[in-house]
Amino acid sequence: MNIHEYQAKELFDQFAVANPQGAVATTAEEAEQAAGRLGAGTLVVKAQVHAGGRGKGTFKNGFQGGVHLVKSAAEAGEIAGKMLGETLVTKQTGEAGKRVRKVMIGEAVDIAHEYYLAILMDRAASCPVIVASTEGGMDIEEVAARTPEKILRERVHPLMGLQPYEVRKLTAGLGFKGEQAKAFGKLLRNLFRLFLERDCSMVEINPLVATPDGQVLALDAKFGFDDNALYRQPEILAMRDTDEEDPREVAASEHSLNYIGLDGNIACLVNGAGLAMATMDIIKHYGGEPANFLDVGGGATQEQVAAAFKIILTDPNVKGILVNIFGGIMDCDVIAHGVVAACKEVGLSLPLVVRLEGNNVAAGRKTLAASGLNLIAADDLADAAEKAVAAIAS
Repeated sequence: MNIHEYQAKELFDQFAVANPQGAVATTAEEAEQAAGRLGAGTLVVKAQVHAGGRGKGTFKNGFQGGVHLVKSAAEAGEIAGKMLGETLVTKQTGEAGKRVRKVMIGEAVDIAHEYYLAILMDRAASCPVIVASTEGGMDIEEVAARTPEKILRERVHPLMGLQPYEVRKLTAGLGFKGEQAKAFGKLLRNLFRLFLERDCSMVEINPLVATPDGQVLALDAKFGFDDNALYRQPEILAMRDTDEEDPREVAASEHSLNYIGLDGNIACLVNGAGLAMATMDIIKHYGGEPANFLDVGGGATQEQVAAAFKIILTDPNVKGILVNIFGGIMDCDVIAHGVVAACKEVGLSLPLVVRLEGNNVAAGRKTLAASGLNLIAADDLADAAEKAVAAIAS
């Protein structure tokens, strides 16, 4: 799950992570009022969408840039009015873009130097890792490719936590001294506490900035959270903005299904994440393109299967469907009944290839055979993929 920049600032405030003041607005009038409360001086107006590259983005109404500096409250309202309700296209949104429903008004900061700082999980080492660089304000991938020696990495023991010597090591590596060193150390310790206590999978600050008067501030941030831990983070879950998500993924989450939309035309309905990935791979092997990742889980009900079919069919690119079920915990007959019910309910006319194997498979195959549906039975995964690719080509 991701959150907006203004929500990230709220979390920073809760954990005393130094950052500029700011406020969120949903109308031009609110933006002008928020700017007025922040006082005189240069302010920044930022479109709030779940995508990077906002500053270089273009609105479909022709307005350039999702980040603007303004000199007055009236100008803040004017700029916000040109953003709100409009679609912003960036490198990360694709051509479809994202509609801007909120803007953030914030204090503009005099910057002496920009840094990069992130905390994320190192899955290979099974611990958090802090990544930092003196080259902030640009893509960290570009820094890694061009000047990898400028990237600092510090793994943190999962039980011991962040140690003072690790803070000092990173502080020295970034070149902070004196009061700035103290400010950075405090920010880093509080950020790490936030990372742990809110079950984050990633916190990225780019840029982290040093100001001419010696402050160290988190200027822009991206958060990722462990979806499996959201049950114990109601405050974070309340920050979810489903308007920023694929409607199919939202619908899937409401039925406890795992769905990710892709660009292909052969939809997949599979039980188990590993089997789902193998199914997508073998579709590609036989010359096809998977339209989605869809894992119904190990104990899906007939209702969940029916919901999965409905979600699949909302994708206009889908030309055929491959159902691949290996029954361990899952009862193949339950899946079969779900497939039959879903096909009849939606009036499925697309080619449907079904491969069942495992627990109660004989009953499942009998249910499908007696259904009267025009489906294609497959003996194994390779056979299913080959038949699915051939079905949409005919």
